[in-house]
Amino acid sequence: MSAVKSPCVNICALDDHDICMGCYRSAAEIAAWTSLTEDRRQEVVRRADQRYREAWGPQAR
Repeated sequence: MSAVKSPCVNICALDDHDICMGCYRSAAEIAAWTSLTEDRRQEVVRRADQRYREAWGPQAR
């Protein structure tokens, strides 16, 4: 079992830049998730969180 939980929130809709509006992962990151190492998954989660904060502000989440 993975130690890094998927950030998926079951709101699957990609914007014009292929970023999911639910979890803020790119389409490529979502597609690769199951084959990523734990370290890579942590990187993806960090990038998704950064995208979310860029969209909604630094105090978001």
